[in-house]
Amino acid sequence: MFRISEDLAQREGEGKVGATTAWIEPPATPSVGDAYLNAYQLTSDPILLDAAKETAAALLRGQFVSGGWGEKIEFADRDRRQYAYRVDSNEVGKRHNTTTFDDDKTQSVIRFLMRLDIAIEQSDPAIHEAVMYALDGVLTSQYPNGAWPQRYDGSSPPVSTPNLKASYPSTWSKTHPKQKYDHYYTLNDGTISDLIATLLDAFDHYQDKRYFDAAMRGGDFLVLAQMPSPQPGWAQQYDQQMQPAWARKFEPPAISGGESQQVMRTLLLLYRRSANPRYLQAVQKALPYYESCLRDDGRLARFYELQTNRPLYMTRKYKLTYSDADVPNHYSFVVGSSLGRIRNELEKVESLPQDRLWVQRELKPTRLSKTLTEQATRAVATLDARGAWVEPGKLKTYPDANVSRIISSKTFIINLKTLATYIAATHE
Repeated sequence: MFRISEDLAQREGEGKVGATTAWIEPPATPSVGDAYLNAYQLTSDPILLDAAKETAAALLRGQFVSGGWGEKIEFADRDRRQYAYRVDSNEVGKRHNTTTFDDDKTQSVIRFLMRLDIAIEQSDPAIHEAVMYALDGVLTSQYPNGAWPQRYDGSSPPVSTPNLKASYPSTWSKTHPKQKYDHYYTLNDGTISDLIATLLDAFDHYQDKRYFDAAMRGGDFLVLAQMPSPQPGWAQQYDQQMQPAWARKFEPPAISGGESQQVMRTLLLLYRRSANPRYLQAVQKALPYYESCLRDDGRLARFYELQTNRPLYMTRKYKLTYSDADVPNHYSFVVGSSLGRIRNELEKVESLPQDRLWVQRELKPTRLSKTLTEQATRAVATLDARGAWVEPGKLKTYPDANVSRIISSKTFIINLKTLATYIAATHE
């Protein structure tokens, strides 16, 4: 989960989490497993490898017949009956069987399991088979045009028109239509970008060209999804006509100032991996547009109105507005800008010859420094008698609970990495 109260009585991810439930979205279960694996690789301490393996075993108990994972894993028998977990039965029936790709859920699990599979030299058949099954699900759920849906239930995805380019709708509703959107071509919450990164990792690990080709098809979709002038950016999601569409009631059809930044970084990665100029050209066209969209505070609006390019916001009652004075506090209607870093990366790849675009970096020895020593000392000093890192904080899903101190998975991951890095540095 994300956070636990100091007394371990209350737990939360995006929502409340029971004592027999594990949360998936980073920085929860797969992220903690990955932290154990990283720490093992830095220190060679077998206890850390055992912890990574135990985390993997728990994740395998949550893999759906559809191939991936949802937002959580239930371990109590009475709750598991509602879900089509592979380890229990391959019969789906009326059980929940929906793989979820948004917020790096399924992707983060696959990446952790792949790294562990390689680290232990594919010696655990259950882990290796689960990875292969999950990657097959990613390939099967990809649309012919290279996109992916937000969610996938194991059935074949609907047919798409492979070469249909993004376009503006002639009109669009200013009120939420209350219709399903999980089958749309989805950039929201990093869905397609995270899938592309995961497939490239899979290719690097297993040298199966199917994964590389699927990642490139994902890149081809990103090129198709780039909106035409005057707004050569990207929307959060597109309907089957390749037009921006509504998702949740606070996510209108619009040009995205948030997800589009990740899209540009993904396209630059794909260009590095393939030298395909189409990926580079898409960024060259999009970046000046987004630089022109910056607010006076140096940030970007999450949404820009189609064709007018006016920043769009929502009121607390979920009415579209051009003012950011009354936005809901659960969603980022204004996002930070990474455009400077994207500009630097663009200029760097533009200057490189093709044979230097992708060079595998060698891991450099960890060096002991004053800063690292101070960070490690602070991490040790803040451990309580149980070995937990407890810090001031609240649980968002328990607003009425008397909780002022919490245990955070994010903090655990940071501190474990710090201590493992320190140990590695002192043994160099």
